[in-house]
Amino acid sequence: MASLSWDRIRKGPLAMSTNQLTIEDLKKIMRECAGEDDSISLEGDILDTPFMDLGYDSLALLETAALIKRQYGVTVSDEDLHGIDTPRAFLEKVNSVLV
Repeated sequence: MASLSWDRIRKGPLAMSTNQLTIEDLKKIMRECAGEDDSISLEGDILDTPFMDLGYDSLALLETAALIKRQYGVTVSDEDLHGIDTPRAFLEKVNSVLV
């Protein structure tokens, strides 16, 4: 499983060992982009939990998409984000491009 580090972030698009963005990778990116509400945990099975229930609004998702583009070279457009409500949907979008 690929893990993120500051060295990898600085280098731009990653040469990933698995060609898949994992839920753990996405959680790290989400925390980096928008922080984590003290009352909401990203631990456990959050794949089908709406981003709004996780405390992540549209601005946080835009920041997440921008970081995904820098790190993985995958563009998630504003239009795409309108249809992405859960981490599972976000991962499916990104991974469909990485395959």
